[in-house]
Amino acid sequence: MTPDIEVSRDIAAAPSVVYAALTDIARMGEWSPENYHAEWNEGFDHAAVGAKFTGHNRHGDKEWTTEAEVVELVPDRRFFFDCDSRGFVFAKWGYAIEATEAGCRVTEYNQDLRPESALERSATISGVVDRLAHNRTGMEQTLERLAAALEAN
Repeated sequence: MTPDIEVSRDIAAAPSVVYAALTDIARMGEWSPENYHAEWNEGFDHAAVGAKFTGHNRHGDKEWTTEAEVVELVPDRRFFFDCDSRGFVFAKWGYAIEATEAGCRVTEYNQDLRPESALERSATISGVVDRLAHNRTGMEQTLERLAAALEAN
């Protein structure tokens, strides 16, 4: 993946703890300002390459769902997934975890693959006009909230 955005944050927690939290997709709503809930699709109950899940998102009074598929998974190191609409992958997301002396450094990645022709419709659905700026801010908040939750334990 060649990300459009990447945001990193040091977290005072073991890589295994961070990985477990990130791959427990039902918890994503605890730290994401946009994704308020996610669940594994029928036939899947944990992170594995090929596993599919549905994300429920909100921005202001707009709500929408996205379908996602895990495309890369390395225990305690990497969790990457593609989001698609009707078979078209419109975004790639991922987390890389590197051990540090104090815990780990987590980097969140996002690549926007929407064609120019889809941007207006996307903004109508989500209420987000500048998706790159919005995602960067959301990613920073996500990692801050993730750190706060995991460092409190």
